[in-house]
Amino acid sequence: MLSLQDALSLAQQKNLDLVEVSATADPPVCRILDYGKLRYLHAKKVRESRKSQKSPIMREVRFRPNIGDHDLDAKTRKVKALLDDGSKVRVAVFFRGREVTHPELGMSLLKRVAEQVKDDARLERAPTMEGRALAIILAPVASGKAAKKPVEASNA
Repeated sequence: MLSLQDALSLAQQKNLDLVEVSATADPPVCRILDYGKLRYLHAKKVRESRKSQKSPIMREVRFRPNIGDHDLDAKTRKVKALLDDGSKVRVAVFFRGREVTHPELGMSLLKRVAEQVKDDARLERAPTMEGRALAIILAPVASGKAAKKPVEASNA
C-alpha cells in the first residue's frame, strides 16, 4: 500500500496516469496506466458492439390497385424476402386520379398480401390513408421466441 504522494510520483516517473478504480473500497484502489489508451480501447469496443447490432430498417413495396396476379405474387415474394432479412416493410397501394374514390380495392389488395405473408410477419400498423396511398406496416415475426400475433386477413 502506497501513499498518495508515492503513487503520484511513481506514475510521473513512468509517464503514466494514476487512475482511481474503486473509490468506495477501504482503502481506495488506484492503478497506474495510460488513461488515453484506456479511453481509446473503450471507444473501440463500443464501436464494435454497435456494428454487430442490427437495427430494423424500414423498406417499402408499392402496389397499384389494378395489379396483375403474377405481379402481385412477385411483389409478395419480395415482401417475404425483406421480412426474412429482418426489415420492417411498409406495403403501400398508390392511387392515381379517380382510383382514390375506390379505397376498397386497396383494402382487398392489402388483405391478400397480409394473408400471403401471415406466417412471416405481424401487423404493426393497421391500414391508414396517407395522402393518395393506403399503407400498412409489417414487422418480421421474432424467430425462436413465441411469435407475437401473426397477421390475419381480418386485421388488414
